[in-house]
Amino acid sequence: MINEIEAKKLLITNKHPSYWFGVKYYLNIYRGCMHGCIYCDTRSECYKIDNFDTDISVKTNSIELLKKELSSKRYRETIGFGSASDPYVPIEKKYELTKQALGVVKDFGFPLFLLTKSNMVIRDTEIISNINKQNYACIAFTITTADDNLARIIEPHAPLPSERFKAMSILSLVGIKTGAVVMPMLPYITDTEENITNIVKQTKLHDGSFVYPSFGVTLRDRQRDYFYNNIDDNTKKKYIDKYKNYYQCTSPNYRKLKTAFINSCKEHNISSEMPSYAKENSIYNQLNLFK
Repeated sequence: MINEIEAKKLLITNKHPSYWFGVKYYLNIYRGCMHGCIYCDTRSECYKIDNFDTDISVKTNSIELLKKELSSKRYRETIGFGSASDPYVPIEKKYELTKQALGVVKDFGFPLFLLTKSNMVIRDTEIISNINKQNYACIAFTITTADDNLARIIEPHAPLPSERFKAMSILSLVGIKTGAVVMPMLPYITDTEENITNIVKQTKLHDGSFVYPSFGVTLRDRQRDYFYNNIDDNTKKKYIDKYKNYYQCTSPNYRKLKTAFINSCKEHNISSEMPSYAKENSIYNQLNLFK
């Protein structure tokens, strides 16, 4: 079910921009997601979305709100798309609100960070390229596995990893910074040295400039229940025995995975660091000393 709603506010302030790609303001035009990823944290009760996969809310006044809110900002700090819901859920083809919002970001001259699982982003290559030319743009693709067959199981309705890698190449070709965010890494499912090194290799082959991982998954309340209902009994037992009701579920292979990841990044000459506009623009950093 698609619910058209009017929001009172769009931008959410991030109190610690350095922790996440330098993003100062988040926005979510859609609530809920249609990609069906079995591990999604946004199913948790704290997000107050009862039917996360089927009831999608569209903030139809997003563009008016964004214009109003950006016009009041004193500093041009990074706008982040894709924190709680993918900006390119399938209904974006109809509403084109993400596309329009990118146009507003361009018109106001703000830097951009966008995280997605969708290759639909290439539709907006020209707008993103213009943002990048006048300021800064970084597009990160969530890649939990480089294996299309496994992705069909754990991310059943999302574009395949191979399609995301192709989109990465297209954006990189016009000078837009791209890379992979490997989150989550599912213990006993995707936490293998082969998987993480293959993601690094594929990112390099598709002209990405960074890979940024998390070596585990978070699980709580409804999210945990949904996840357990979508994995086999043997794997579920391993989770229960190992993690009980812990929120943070770090891979038992953490040390080996991290070593393999760092070595693979060095081998392929690709960054393991989180890029941001602030890191890459010294003038911006100097201005912020006086905020």
